Amino acid sequence: MVLNGKGNENGINEDTQKRVWAKAKELNYKPNIMARSLRTGRSHTIGLIVADISNAFYARMCRAVEDAAARRGYYVLFSSSDEKAQKEQELIQMLRDRLVDGLILSTTLENKEGIEELEKAEFPLVLIDRFIPNESTPFVTADNYAGSKEAVHHLIKKGHQRIGVLKISPSYLTSITERVRGYQDALQEANIPVADQHLLEIPYDNIQASIKEELPKLLTGENRVTALYALNNNLATAALKEIHNMGLKIPDDVALISFDDIDLFSIHSPGITAVSQPVSDMGTHAVELLLNKIESKKNADENDQVYLPTELIERDSCG
Repeated sequence: MVLNGKGNENGINEDTQKRVWAKAKELNYKPNIMARSLRTGRSHTIGLIVADISNAFYARMCRAVEDAAARRGYYVLFSSSDEKAQKEQELIQMLRDRLVDGLILSTTLENKEGIEELEKAEFPLVLIDRFIPNESTPFVTADNYAGSKEAVHHLIKKGHQRIGVLKISPSYLTSITERVRGYQDALQEANIPVADQHLLEIPYDNIQASIKEELPKLLTGENRVTALYALNNNLATAALKEIHNMGLKIPDDVALISFDDIDLFSIHSPGITAVSQPVSDMGTHAVELLLNKIESKKNADENDQVYLPTELIERDSCG
């Protein structure tokens, strides 16, 4: 009772408690967390699976989740799915085997059976960054659609009408489809035709080489684009490198804007205009949703599906 912090409530006098703690320290006693979780049904550990923990966006998200969980007395186990559905399912099972109390998941969206199994088992789950359309699964995401529209409207106000888009594969991810939809609607609202040849899909696992091969298709010829819109920070960084390799200047030869802001964009000359996502708030909201679900055992409702606003950070890369 003393070692579980319940000495006072069980009427154990202070002197006895001190003797117990002294003996535990002398014997270097450490509680077996796994055994305790089997007895109590709670490990005070949650799992977090993202696409790639080395990506600056996900690294910041992991930090926010870790900090928010620590404030509530929980630990976090981190994993990367590499956008592979099979690996995602293996990681889910591994984390469940380690008795995590719940899971925050940036899903590949190709493992619907695995997610359905979690929900059927009433295992606490919150999606982050991405969501499953037309489902009640709790999620926290940036408002990708509104942020994307704002970015494209900014380019249009700067006089650009031929705007090329670099989108990452797999392009069916909701974060990407919402950004593409925002791009298309912004053009249509400005009575600018949407040209399919201006949208390039870049493989997730071969970004720099693909950018080097594909970018000249957008930046050369009579109908070359005057602006590039990269749908994530990795694409923007790769495009930035290739634009320099081609001997072009930003924004004189081509404007550049990124969805997602990273430190590099503020120190680069010229600074790169970017849509900033509320990464810390996303992580904090996801943890709060998950822990409330764990501790109250409540069912999901419409308030558990959260869109957070983005912010356009205007710098010099758009002219």
